[in-house]
Amino acid sequence: MIERPLDLDAVQAFVRIAELGSFTRAAEAMRTTQAAVSLKLKRLEDRLGCRLVERTPRYVQLSARGTAFLDHARELLEAHDRALAVFAGARQRLTIGISDHVAGPELPALIARMNAQDPQLLIEIRIGSSGDLLQSFDRRELDTVIVRLHAGRNDGEVLTEEKFGWFAGPSWQHRVGEPLPVATLAEPCGVRVMSSQLLDAAGVPWTEIFVGGGVTAVAAAVMAGLGIAALAPRMLPFGAVDVGPRLGLPDLPRLPVLLHTRVRDGRPRDALAALSAAYRSAVSGGRVR
Repeated sequence: MIERPLDLDAVQAFVRIAELGSFTRAAEAMRTTQAAVSLKLKRLEDRLGCRLVERTPRYVQLSARGTAFLDHARELLEAHDRALAVFAGARQRLTIGISDHVAGPELPALIARMNAQDPQLLIEIRIGSSGDLLQSFDRRELDTVIVRLHAGRNDGEVLTEEKFGWFAGPSWQHRVGEPLPVATLAEPCGVRVMSSQLLDAAGVPWTEIFVGGGVTAVAAAVMAGLGIAALAPRMLPFGAVDVGPRLGLPDLPRLPVLLHTRVRDGRPRDALAALSAAYRSAVSGGRVR
């Protein structure tokens, strides 16, 4: 008897669930509904005769059988992509600008996720300030940008919102009577403008102690004990401390991350959907693997 072949869509749904740890994120990456993803997984589990994913109200994790099947599932999808690539012709290019305040330590894993979605897609990524990237996008130099909310614009798709805090190194102490030392990004930077306006409005004396050309440099200055900075927690090494409540500093709002794109269909859109879903997972506290 000839065994019925595996449904590749169902295998892809399983891999996305495993990678993103969520049926909702998997549905976003595949540009479908959560119900459709659940149905695809059930079809695959029925075909294999075992449960691949354990579901509870609080989390999703692979079963022992699912863990054993994952590498084989990825190999199957990669072989399928290689077979199609023979007839795909010239590579398509996708140019993406990502704000330095958005990129974060997850960027290598996010790039890997896009490559896994479409190994034949030529991906070009530029890092910069939200303002500069939006100007490049408007000049059609970039297909897509992922940025912080920028003054004067209300377009773009909100991917997620991210908490910010006033962070310092673990041993840093504010010297009483001296202006608050603040590390910032170089202009133009919307977070720099917002944080300085909040300090001024609260009547907090402050001075600029360090200006970095990127978030990595600002985080390094914070961990070196130079002062504090307004940053998202995921941008800082382990051990950084939110000193805002202790010093009575003004609360920082949750800042949205927005997607602006002219990509509407085809392979680039599928890769972009995978990136967006993975990014939502990363910012919400999930791990990108």
